Amino acid sequence: MNYSHEVECMCPVTKGPHHGPAPIPEEGRWVKAYQISDISGLSHGIGWCAPQQGACKLTLNVKNGIIEEALVETIGCSGMTHSAAMAGEILPGKTLLEALNTDLVCDAINVAMREIFKQLAYGRTQTAFSEDGLPIGASLEDLGKGLRSQTGTIFSTGAKGVRYLGLAEGYITKVALDKNGEAIGYQFVRLGKMMEDIRHGVNAEEALKKNTGTYGRFADAPKYIDPREE
Repeated sequence: MNYSHEVECMCPVTKGPHHGPAPIPEEGRWVKAYQISDISGLSHGIGWCAPQQGACKLTLNVKNGIIEEALVETIGCSGMTHSAAMAGEILPGKTLLEALNTDLVCDAINVAMREIFKQLAYGRTQTAFSEDGLPIGASLEDLGKGLRSQTGTIFSTGAKGVRYLGLAEGYITKVALDKNGEAIGYQFVRLGKMMEDIRHGVNAEEALKKNTGTYGRFADAPKYIDPREE
């Protein structure tokens, strides 16, 4: 190591106590993280691209500094879905530091990687106080039946009001209106579960009927509209 002339001429002063890093909670233990292999946990990170046209939710399950599981969810940009496909292949098997310094194809995914790194490095994970953390595959529980991302799609204008297009329950087929024209409920189709039934041999019409439900005061409404056509 090279030192400047000024430093060379200085007399040494002994360093005081060395306590190391503050411990962080990891999978039910308090750990002093000195290197990447000391990091474990499952957490989420949210990222966005520069024009904020799309966003990414990244979920990683890290064991001893190595990414063992990755769930990449994107919204708002069609190109980002293909980026997510590539990132899904890139991430597993890499160390956290490798992943942080790897181009994950899309800025939104790169930003999500940066944010999740901070969560993991500072002990702010979902499994901070869960003994032994979560098993590989735990991120799939975020998706629910049919393994579909939880998304909400609502459109509204001052002139024509609100249109529910997609909510946690599924694809919205009808919106119920009361006598004042206010939304009081909706009919939905559980797309993930319906496609699962069809794949298992259930007739499409039967699967649609089986996976159609309602929310709110749908049955009491005097009027129903198709939010995509009316």
